[in-house]
Amino acid sequence: MNKPRVIVLILSYNGKQLLEDSISSYLENEYSNFEVVVIDNGSTDGTKEYVEKKWPEVIVLRTENNLGYSGGFNLGLDFAFNKENADYVLITNNDVKVDPNVVSELVKVAQTDPSIGFVTGKVYYFDEPNILQTTGYELTNEKYWLFGHRGGNEKDNGQYNRVEELEFADDIFMLASKKVYQQTNGYDLEFQFQAEQMDWQIRAKKIGFSVFYTPYAKILHKESMTIGKASTFKTFYNVRNTFVLRLMHKDNDFIKEYLKWYLPKMVIIPFVKALLKLKINYCWAIFSGFCSAIIWKLKN
Repeated sequence: MNKPRVIVLILSYNGKQLLEDSISSYLENEYSNFEVVVIDNGSTDGTKEYVEKKWPEVIVLRTENNLGYSGGFNLGLDFAFNKENADYVLITNNDVKVDPNVVSELVKVAQTDPSIGFVTGKVYYFDEPNILQTTGYELTNEKYWLFGHRGGNEKDNGQYNRVEELEFADDIFMLASKKVYQQTNGYDLEFQFQAEQMDWQIRAKKIGFSVFYTPYAKILHKESMTIGKASTFKTFYNVRNTFVLRLMHKDNDFIKEYLKWYLPKMVIIPFVKALLKLKINYCWAIFSGFCSAIIWKLKN
């Protein structure tokens, strides 16, 4: 029986130096029907030429302008599903190194049920390969609909060693089916960065798809190498999209209650801390992120 066709999508923006580990390790995967595609998302560091010269078997999709995280991946999803007729797409970052069984193990779980829209696995810290970064998201506070990384910063002692359904998958690496893409159209461009994977999965779950996890698909992650672990860019979208996600998917009664957590935790306290440290750029990122979410609400 022919194996499902998989296209691995690696998004990269000025991350040429990161691609050695990600491309090489994906190409070494022990799966017979897959292809690697790099999305050069408006890079200025010669990514396209570098990849085409070093890995001629890899396809490069080049955009002249940075389309953002969601926009860049949507370009790749359209190419993979609508032009290359893939059965699955493996969405992945450029700052990873993967196990040779990643593709086969993700597909193995996805094939067990057509209602499985997404599958992910174990993510370890690159510099601490026995410490988990995430095994997916779990609900940590039902009242405020808060989620945290399941297994985050835990030593892997086999405590997450079973295939199971998840609340949400992190798209550090995430297999998505053609069926879920056709019925949801991929990422919503309202979430250019941060919370984009949750929004997509929420929409998919509303129409009957599920999210799964397998412990047998493993990767190492260098973490936020493109946008920075604590950048003003990331701060803005954390503040904005945390709120917009709830505004989009929850009712007004929930939002009134949620603000009791959101305003002090995401806006007021971080703003005051940044102000005391004279980090005016972070103050502006927090303030403008909050205002952007309010503007979204007023427009919608």
